[in-house]
Amino acid sequence: MLPERQSKAAIATLPIAFALVTLLFPQARAEDAAPICDEFGLALLSSPVSPHKGTPLRVIFAAETPLAGELQLIAPSGKVASQSADRQGGPPYFWFAEIAAPQAGTWQVTLTRNDAAPDCRTVTREIVVEHQRARAPGGSKNVWPISRQWDRGTENLYSAWIEKLFDAPLDEDLSWKAMGEVLHDQSRNVLFDHLGLHEDQKDATIRPDCADVPYFLRAYFAFKMGLPFGYSKCTRGDGGAAPKCQQWWNIVKEEPAETTVVETRGRRTIRTGGLFGAVSVQAPVVRRTVVSRRPNGLVPGFHHYLQKTLADGVHSGNGRTAVGDDDTDFYPVPLKQDALRPGTIYADPYGHILVLVKRVPQTADGAGVFLAVDGQPDATVARKRFWRGNFLFAQDPALGGPGFKRFRPIVRENNGALRRLTNAEIAEDPDYGDFSLQQSTIGVEEFYDRMDDVMSPAPLDPVQAMKEVITSLEEQVNARATPSRMDANSSPTVRRPWTCRTARRSSRRPAPGRTSPRPLAICVC
Repeated sequence: MLPERQSKAAIATLPIAFALVTLLFPQARAEDAAPICDEFGLALLSSPVSPHKGTPLRVIFAAETPLAGELQLIAPSGKVASQSADRQGGPPYFWFAEIAAPQAGTWQVTLTRNDAAPDCRTVTREIVVEHQRARAPGGSKNVWPISRQWDRGTENLYSAWIEKLFDAPLDEDLSWKAMGEVLHDQSRNVLFDHLGLHEDQKDATIRPDCADVPYFLRAYFAFKMGLPFGYSKCTRGDGGAAPKCQQWWNIVKEEPAETTVVETRGRRTIRTGGLFGAVSVQAPVVRRTVVSRRPNGLVPGFHHYLQKTLADGVHSGNGRTAVGDDDTDFYPVPLKQDALRPGTIYADPYGHILVLVKRVPQTADGAGVFLAVDGQPDATVARKRFWRGNFLFAQDPALGGPGFKRFRPIVRENNGALRRLTNAEIAEDPDYGDFSLQQSTIGVEEFYDRMDDVMSPAPLDPVQAMKEVITSLEEQVNARATPSRMDANSSPTVRRPWTCRTARRSSRRPAPGRTSPRPLAICVC
């Protein structure tokens, strides 16, 4: 039996011991439980959608944060068939790997994150490669079937796909005669023949101009990935007001096919009982023809949707809608690196539209750069860098809401109908949260100053800054003054309200034996 003093001391320590056990027990249980790994924004894109033996397998693993890590493709035998520690982008960040002729079986795609907790370090996904080509997806009552939704993961894959599509060294001049040349380049397009329907054959014409470019890219990605898509029918703005979108159509609720009455004059034979017998007279022949009806078949229907429905439905006014308007295809974002991702558009106040494709970080030897692509009236597509000569900015209500904007997210309701998120919903959505009126509250000089800070957060050497301006100016001059592919006596055929003129390089007569200088096609969107 314990002495009374020791008994009291032991009793006095019981609450303390009980408290320690109470505190330590949950901690022990938490340590035994599986850790919660942060995979926000992590997304895998493997192409084709139904991989099979002998067909190239392409993989993109996208992440939200600048992780230090490595991507590996592990064959069914357990051997590492491909690996890459080359992290691209920013943000989002991504890794790319490709297997030219994968063997059949279950492949593993692993992303090892060096700085993550031990139990969260490796993220693994599986891809089953079949022995033979699986049956390709069939048609749908919609323009294309919907199997996924827009969220941070699919948005990150969209940005990574665009950056890979237009990737090249900074000092390389990139241009193509049409967007189809880019999309049909298997070395660039991770989604080439993704559906296994030969949907990227060379004879598929894809020729957007500047207003169409962002829509064509977004629709192409959505078609391949089974995502929602839609577009607005907008005014161009008049009476001192910004453009207004009055109708919204999408791949579930299509714009009605137009019906046109075509009146032609032809000859028809009528018989008379007169002296001359049967005679031929001019008479009006009226034919009612239905146009712009989507043809049957998934691929023909998609290409018709691009070239007819979409190309005829959108224009530069779609990008210049008022920044606070909910009934639009785009919403404004803040001037921050995190918000200005590949796929973000820039709508200038005078009608031109560009699409961001890459951010080049600032280094000790050079300024940071944003790269974008745009379309021209002859359907050429070119890459160019951000500077005030390419990205015009103004604050004038009559011109609408210019600036950087992103595609408004589209969600599918329980009844299958599609709708767009409002600005308030975007601001509160954890997958987005980047709606901002910042650009509408600043002046022209402040806009360019803030963009300089976004591109080059560290102070820039004045000489280096001047070199960057000269490089941008030279790039713009080369892009504007491109030898025309038209005959010297022909005038450009313009499908959109472009301003084009033809000028000669020199007014001097050519020397004997030499041809006249080729004309220049100078066009402004």
